[in-house]
Amino acid sequence: MKFEDKIKLLPDSPGVYRFLNEEGTVIYVGKAKNLKRRVSQYFQATRQHSRKTAVLVSHIAQIQHTVVDSEQDALLLENNLIKEFQPKYNILLKDGKTYPWICIRNELFPRVFMTRRFVRDGSLYFGPYGSVQHARQLMDLINTLYPLRTCKYRFSLAGIEQRNYRLCLDYHIQKCKGPCIGAISEADYQEQIDGVKEILRGNTGRLIRELEQKMRQAAVELRFEQAQHYKEQRDLLDQHYSKSIVMNAQRIDADIFSLVFDGNEAFGNFMRLKDGAIVQSLNMELRLRIEEDQERVLGALMQGIYDQLEQTASGNERGPEEVIVPFLPDLDLPGKKIHVPLRGDKVALLELSRKNAAALRHERMQKEEFANPQQYIDRVLERLQQDLGMQQRPAHIECFDNSNLQGTNPVSACVVFRNAAPVRSEYRIFNVKTVVGANDYATMKEVVTRRYSRLMEEGTLLPQLVVIDGGKGQVGAAIEALCELGLYPQLKVIGLAERMEEIIVPGQADSLLLDKNSTSLRLLMQLRDEAHRFGITRHRNRRSAAQLHSELDEIPGIGAKRRAALMDHFKTVPRIRSASFEQWEAVVGRMGALALQRFYKETLNKN
Repeated sequence: MKFEDKIKLLPDSPGVYRFLNEEGTVIYVGKAKNLKRRVSQYFQATRQHSRKTAVLVSHIAQIQHTVVDSEQDALLLENNLIKEFQPKYNILLKDGKTYPWICIRNELFPRVFMTRRFVRDGSLYFGPYGSVQHARQLMDLINTLYPLRTCKYRFSLAGIEQRNYRLCLDYHIQKCKGPCIGAISEADYQEQIDGVKEILRGNTGRLIRELEQKMRQAAVELRFEQAQHYKEQRDLLDQHYSKSIVMNAQRIDADIFSLVFDGNEAFGNFMRLKDGAIVQSLNMELRLRIEEDQERVLGALMQGIYDQLEQTASGNERGPEEVIVPFLPDLDLPGKKIHVPLRGDKVALLELSRKNAAALRHERMQKEEFANPQQYIDRVLERLQQDLGMQQRPAHIECFDNSNLQGTNPVSACVVFRNAAPVRSEYRIFNVKTVVGANDYATMKEVVTRRYSRLMEEGTLLPQLVVIDGGKGQVGAAIEALCELGLYPQLKVIGLAERMEEIIVPGQADSLLLDKNSTSLRLLMQLRDEAHRFGITRHRNRRSAAQLHSELDEIPGIGAKRRAALMDHFKTVPRIRSASFEQWEAVVGRMGALALQRFYKETLNKN
C-alpha cells in the first residue's frame, strides 16, 4: 500500500507517529495535533524539505501511530518513546528531558516543591505536567492558600523542642507558620498538607465554591482587584488541573489489553507501562473463523502479542507482572497478575487502549472501502442482516419520515437505498390527503399504504427492510398498513428513535442498542438523516408556496410579474399587507396598487 493511501486512513486526532525502516527499526518519533495532516506533510511533492528530512523520508518503509486524548498527552508519549527507542533521526531530542512533578516530601512537616527527579523514598508525586508554567502556577496557588515551609532543615521533634533551628524571613512576612520553633502543631500542619493533596488530586469542588463565594463578596464590596485574584485562583483549579493518562503518578509497571468486536473480526490493542509511562503500543487484528467467546478471543490476542514480543528485542525482558484487561481472558499466564479495574487511572488507561483498537477498526474499514468497495458493502449489509436477525440481506432499504409544522402542510418522505447507497431518483414525497392536523400515526399508515399498494400495482420489487423514523407508535401504524396489504411479516420493519438511537424491533420487548461505531447503526442513521433532510426541504417548499398562494394568487389584477415584483421588493407577504398605497404604487403602478387596496379592504370588511 502506498504511503499516500496509508495517510488517508490516519485519524484527524492528536497522537504520536513512528517511522520505521525496512529492518523494522524505529527511526523517528513525532507528535501531532492532527495525525493525518502532520504525517502528510512529509510526503507532499511540492513541499521543500531540509536535507535531513529528505534523507529521513527516503528511509521510511512503514508508518505506525498511537491515538491519545490531547496534544499534551502526545507530547508526553513522544518523550517516552524517544527515550525507549532512541531513534536515529531524533538526535536533537536525546537530551534526557523530563517533565516536572510536584512532590510532597516524606518528612516531618513536609515540604511541597516542584522537581524533575522521581526518587522512591516514600514521598508523594503528582503529575507529570506537560507545561512547566502550569506546574509553577499550581505551586503559586498552593503557596498562596497554605503557608508551608520552604527551608531545607531536616526537622526532628527533639530539635524543635531544643530550638536548634532559626526562623527565616518567610515567617516574618507570614508565608510560613514557623514549625521550626513549634509555632504550629504537627496536626495543624498536616491539615494543610491534606488540603494540598486534595488540590493536586483534583478534588477541588469545595475549594472552588469557597473561592467563588469570596469572589462574589469582594465584588459586592467593590474590592475588584481582590475579586479578580480569587477568580484567577478558581480558574486555575477549574481549568489548569491536569494529570496525564500517558504518564501515571503511581509509577506502575503493567501491560494493558483491550478489544473491539465487529462481526467476525476483532481488533485489539496492547500498551506497556514502565515506571508509570507508556513506552510501547501494538495493534493486532483477529479474524474469527467461527463464533467465539469474547474471553477466548482476548486470550488469543494476549498470546499473539506476547509471542510477537518474544521475537523482538523488547521480548528479552520478562515484562511487568500486572496485566490490565477489560474482562478476564480464557488464558493462563503463570507469574502474571491479571486485573480488571473498576475505577481510577487504570480505567482511563484501559479506555485509551480501547480507543486505539477502535481506531484500528476504523482504519481497516476505510482501507477496505477504498480498496474494495463492493467487499465493504457486502460486509456492511451482512452485519446489518445479522444484527436485525433477517433471513434476507437488506440490499434494498426504504425509510419513511413525517414532517409538519404545527399540523400544517403535512408531508412524508420516502428515501431509497440500494447496496447501502442512496438512489435519489427513486425518492418520493407524499402530500398527506386523508389526515387532518398533526397525527403521525395516521399519516404513517396512509403513506405506507400508498407507497406499497402502488409498487404492488406496478409489479415493482419490494424492499427487504423498511425503516420508520419514530418509536413504537409509528412502527405499529406502518405494520398495520402492511398487514392490510398482506405484506407483513414478508417485509422486515424496524423503527429508529432519536433518543439514544434505539432500534425498535417488532416482537421484541426491549429496544436494540448497537455500538455507536457499528456500521449497521451508521447506515440506519444515514437513512434516517437523509429522509429527514429530504422531507424537511420539501415541506419548507410546500409551506412557502402555500403562504404565497393564500393571498397574492387570489388578488384580481395581480399577475405573475406583479407578484414577483412585490416579493422581490417587500420580501414577505406580511410586509406587502402592511405597506401603504404609495409604497404599492411605487412597485406595481397605480392599477396594481388599486387592486391591492380593493382586496385588502374587502378582506378587512369580511373579518
